[in-house]
Amino acid sequence: MPKPYSLDLRQKVIDAIELDGMRKSEASNVFGIRRNTIDLWLKRKAATGSLAPQLNAKARRQNRITDWERFRAFAEEHRHNTQAEMAECWPGAMSQRTISRALGVIG
Repeated sequence: MPKPYSLDLRQKVIDAIELDGMRKSEASNVFGIRRNTIDLWLKRKAATGSLAPQLNAKARRQNRITDWERFRAFAEEHRHNTQAEMAECWPGAMSQRTISRALGVIG
């Protein structure tokens, strides 16, 4: 996922439209941003009052595995299982994708 536009740029574009009366299509050309992106920013500002970018899923995701030695022992014990089966065996909610990432971490 590409890096989001800075809050400063977002504010400049929206100020040009709302305060200076620039048309969205003109702002799109001047700032090199797609018109749809400007529409999404305006929609977000109307809904939340902020232009700040949303955190992506990776930034929001909390690591569900905190005891890595326990996970290593679990992985060794269940090495014959698939990742989906390991997720079902883990105490508590755990997705196959989380198991996959954790196995990558421990090598």
